[in-house]
Amino acid sequence: MTPPDPRIDAYIAKSAEFARPILSHLRAVVHAACPEAEETLKWGAPSFTYRGRILCSMAAFKQHASFGFWQGVQVTGNGPEVGGEGMGQFGKLTRLSDLPGKRELTGYIRQAMTLIDSGAKRVPTRAAAPRAPLEIPDDLAAALKKNAKARATFDGFAPSYRNDYIEWITEARREDTRQRRLEQAVEWLAEGKSRNWKYMKC
Repeated sequence: MTPPDPRIDAYIAKSAEFARPILSHLRAVVHAACPEAEETLKWGAPSFTYRGRILCSMAAFKQHASFGFWQGVQVTGNGPEVGGEGMGQFGKLTRLSDLPGKRELTGYIRQAMTLIDSGAKRVPTRAAAPRAPLEIPDDLAAALKKNAKARATFDGFAPSYRNDYIEWITEARREDTRQRRLEQAVEWLAEGKSRNWKYMKC
């Protein structure tokens, strides 16, 4: 087994309490199935590489965790979000029981290894059905009017990208949280960034 990356230890330690056992379990299963897997950080999230290529990755958020394979559809036979929501192929993970069993996960990991060994290229995920555009909230509309760059980016985005920002802002439970998200949204939009730019491929 390759040496653990202390950055992954730190990432797990600072994750929400519910997420720590999920991330630790995934880490152990990946290494048991693929002793050659090397740990690293990709786009700020713990990732595992095999023979120089990304095998899989995991992440923790405030209320859920995620796990997915780089060649997802080729590994699981499904597009992202088997669970219906969240990043990766297994939906929003809030407890260990949300994951497939160890045997099934091991099978997926070995399938991902086989794809890498064969030199298979990543196949783009099947496009999901487009979401209907959401109504732009008044505070976001007002903020965009004050920033031409942000407004141009927002107007130029596909409906799904606009929806990502709208949902992020409107789902805030507290007014101060909503205001912070609104300010962050305008800043990112002015830089031409999508809501989930941190997790997109470089």
